[in-house]
Amino acid sequence: MMPTRLSQPSARPFLPLAKYSFGVGDRFARQARAQLRACLLAARDGLEIVPVWNKSNREHAIVGSKPGSVRAAAVAAVRELNWTRPFHVDADHITMETVDGFLDSSDYYTLDVAAAIGQPAPARRVDDFLSKHPELEQRIELPGQKHPLEISRAALIQIAEKYLFAAQEAGHIYRRIAAAREPVSFITEVSMDETDSPQTPAELLVILAALADEGVPVQAIAPKFTGRFNKGVDYVGDLAQFEIEFRNDIAVLAHALHTYGLPSGLKLSIHSGSDKFSIYPAMSRALGDSGAGIHVKTAGTTWLEELIGLAEAGGEGLALVREIYTEAYARREELCAPYATVIDIDATKLPRPDRVQSWSSEQYTNALRHDQKCAEFNPSFRQLLHVGYKIAAHMGQRYLDLLDVCEEPIARNVTTNLYERHLKPIFLGQAVRRSGTMTGGA
Repeated sequence: MMPTRLSQPSARPFLPLAKYSFGVGDRFARQARAQLRACLLAARDGLEIVPVWNKSNREHAIVGSKPGSVRAAAVAAVRELNWTRPFHVDADHITMETVDGFLDSSDYYTLDVAAAIGQPAPARRVDDFLSKHPELEQRIELPGQKHPLEISRAALIQIAEKYLFAAQEAGHIYRRIAAAREPVSFITEVSMDETDSPQTPAELLVILAALADEGVPVQAIAPKFTGRFNKGVDYVGDLAQFEIEFRNDIAVLAHALHTYGLPSGLKLSIHSGSDKFSIYPAMSRALGDSGAGIHVKTAGTTWLEELIGLAEAGGEGLALVREIYTEAYARREELCAPYATVIDIDATKLPRPDRVQSWSSEQYTNALRHDQKCAEFNPSFRQLLHVGYKIAAHMGQRYLDLLDVCEEPIARNVTTNLYERHLKPIFLGQAVRRSGTMTGGA
């Protein structure tokens, strides 16, 4: 039996999202030009990678900024560098409580419903879902997969009880945005990654069916994967298992978009995807084999490149970043608490501040720059500074003024980091391998 196709997801126009997009977080809204230059370098190589400037409500609260500042910085960079391709501004990890502040400035909304996962759906709602989707109890052939997906009724009930309430919450947030922005279209992403365990292919398929039932035209979805995606450092986990899950999820999305009438550009979103160098080859292979699109969302890597650029500048810049570390070290428990589940700092590996005060520019940058071949690289040092942007925020204009003074080394590091360490290994290799030529677009 074929599933009932729903018209809700396509009833309201949605803003197209390019096949390849890259979230460029910018804590202090000063590096938009440097970030955009990385996308220009990719365009020079023949591949369209659309920048999506993302910033969460928590980051705005810590820095003391407003959502409109993100769009203002992006628009200025686009104008100055003559970027003629699309770009977007992401209201990152918004909930019903925080969405209103982003309605005027964003055109991309990442709906965070993690808190609703596991809240049991009413039995009647579960029964209605199962009645509507008998196809989920049949053998499901997934594109590119050797074995069909088979879901027992008992498993379906358990999955529906776990995720239907979260899908309903996504529907509430989506309709709030749609009502406020009518008739202006926008992009919708749903975040399911901040949970304890990775979603199985069966769970992801049920989630997508439920989102379609809710009328959410989801264009990107962020599932939870095996392993740790700690902020600012490499992936920790089983690389082979990650590739299996990544390929499985691509196959589920390809099946779901046709089965449930979801947008044709539906793709995976990898949260905290920056600095996860060890999984990029697996991602690149899977994208090349499947032809799928991807959205990769960075997490604070630009802020760390600001610190590297300041340290390279020497003088006042180096003195300031030493000071930032000193205060971050003293306040490490406070700074780490909100990020406890996504950092893994070994306190015994943190250098004492009095030692860092004597470091040269090279010593500071070697410890901070994410170069695992460098013997001086210190992941714990890097992670503490990653969560330490609150220190710079409290410095206010003093910090911002120094960013302007040291713009050249900062911008160079930001662009090089994004292009050489992220865009090239993820996107450029697989595009060449798949088609023999660089191609862009959706």
